[in-house]
Amino acid sequence: MSENAFEAVREIALSLPGVVESVSHGMPSFKLKDKLLARFHEDGESLVLEMDVETRELMLQINPQVYSITDHYMKYPYVLVKLRNADPDDLKGHLLAAWRLIAPKRMIRELESGYGSPGGRL
Repeated sequence: MSENAFEAVREIALSLPGVVESVSHGMPSFKLKDKLLARFHEDGESLVLEMDVETRELMLQINPQVYSITDHYMKYPYVLVKLRNADPDDLKGHLLAAWRLIAPKRMIRELESGYGSPGGRL
């Protein structure tokens, strides 16, 4: 995993309200209220990212050079994102969508109103 890729993901993830850096399966991860948002994969090239199954299926079809899945994740709402091929704006959007999946409604309202996030709205 390149240092640049790690720092880019770290910056995006930690800009989301309530997200903290942690460790999951021995790898750097990002959590919201003890729920996994994303973690770096052991392959050193990918990010394990929470994503609703419908969106995941679409991403796997339209951009297989970026998005993939292993048998382990088939029953879980996660996708692997190959960071060297990922568009930074798409990654930011997916991290925000993942955050929305697990964030309490109050935090979502605060983010949408611009309160509680560095620099206002994401």
